[in-house]
Amino acid sequence: MKDLLRLDAEEMAALLGPVAAADALAGMLRDGLDPESCPQRTSLPVAGGGELLVMPAASGAWAGVKVAGVAPGNPARGLPRITGSYLLLDGATLQPVALLDGAALTALRTPAVSALAVRHLAPPGRPLRLVLFGSGPQAYGHLDALHAERDLAETVVVGRSRAGADRLARYAAARGIPARTGTAADVAGADLVVCCTTAREPLFDGGLVADGATVVAVGSHEPDARETDTALVRRSAVYVESRAAALREAGDLLVPEAEGAIGAGHITGTLADLVAGRQPGPGPATCPQLFKSVGMAWEDLAVAVALYLATGADSET
Repeated sequence: MKDLLRLDAEEMAALLGPVAAADALAGMLRDGLDPESCPQRTSLPVAGGGELLVMPAASGAWAGVKVAGVAPGNPARGLPRITGSYLLLDGATLQPVALLDGAALTALRTPAVSALAVRHLAPPGRPLRLVLFGSGPQAYGHLDALHAERDLAETVVVGRSRAGADRLARYAAARGIPARTGTAADVAGADLVVCCTTAREPLFDGGLVADGATVVAVGSHEPDARETDTALVRRSAVYVESRAAALREAGDLLVPEAEGAIGAGHITGTLADLVAGRQPGPGPATCPQLFKSVGMAWEDLAVAVALYLATGADSET
């Protein structure tokens, strides 16, 4: 067996950008992967308030598993909130071929999923006014991915920490994007609202979001946590990665359903529907378009395979 390829965060960033990662996700869906049939993640509570996640997936010639840790107390210790590793295997032999930094993989694939949704749902043909909630690693990743995917007319950063929001706004400005900090009320003027926070309660008044605007919420995979409110969910066309996963893990949908505001049939379509053209987007300008992501193992696999192939290791004899 040849030596196991190891990729760290810096190497991964050099190999694959967010648009190419989004293309890899779309390609796996076009090749026939059905997210509805993917196994659910295993979650194990760990002493100290952390969570250990195990996420396996297989598709075509590949298989893989991510072991990730979510440690809410880590930022106060100067450590990353998300940790972990990804093991990529040859599907035919189940021999390991690569070991990837799991946190870096998550930081790449989550914005890529959002960028793919925005590719299909956001208003076409003009620069977008973005309101971005959050100032952590996912917020930076989403800014980079969205800037690569679409022209941004303006970015308004809304963060729990004013200092953190200021830093992200300066980061955006340094990349040529007009940027400033703002408040939750700025969603009223947004074409695109992106939520990548650790919030457990809604971040803004969903009634303020304009008809035709797109909202992307990625911050939670817990059934009792949400970033968007019932008002927004009720009036939106809702898209998800998988109906089964969303109705198991997406508090943004499960809380309104428990309130009786929506039913399980409220979901308009899935990412696979959009990619395949079964549910063409963007949707009607008479309501917002909401994409709720919980993160799925097939997404890690798609991006891990693209990273591995980008190294050229698969062509070595």
